[in-house]
Amino acid sequence: MRTLKWLGALAFGAVLVLAAWLWLSMLSPWTYDRPDHLDPVQEGPHRVFVYGTLTYAPIRWLVYGRAGDPELAVLEGFERTGLDLSPAPEARVEGLLLRVNAEELERLDRYERLGIRYERVRQALTDGRQAWVYRRLPTEIDEETGE
Repeated sequence: MRTLKWLGALAFGAVLVLAAWLWLSMLSPWTYDRPDHLDPVQEGPHRVFVYGTLTYAPIRWLVYGRAGDPELAVLEGFERTGLDLSPAPEARVEGLLLRVNAEELERLDRYERLGIRYERVRQALTDGRQAWVYRRLPTEIDEETGE
């Protein structure tokens, strides 16, 4: 019985830690300040092509408040390399096309750390529609340390 109580307390603690991390990384006002050099998000519907964690409905629900009604979509001329896309003329990346409003796009920008970790660029999908795509910002390498 003592072991069950201990395991229950451990599981509860793990859930609390996970919830705190999710809140801190996706909703907290303290962990992301939109860089001043970024243009404000325009009103109206936006299309966003996603290819990673945002292809999972529970993640979308946590990030912008709903799972949405995504469509399957393909981006040609790129391949997925870790957390980014790299140009590759013969390759293609399968993902989802999301339709979001301005507030939801701001929440996606926050999740992707727009201007800090990613940039948001317009790309033509295979079917010709234009969509926002998050691409990793290049990291600067210090010539003296190589890092």
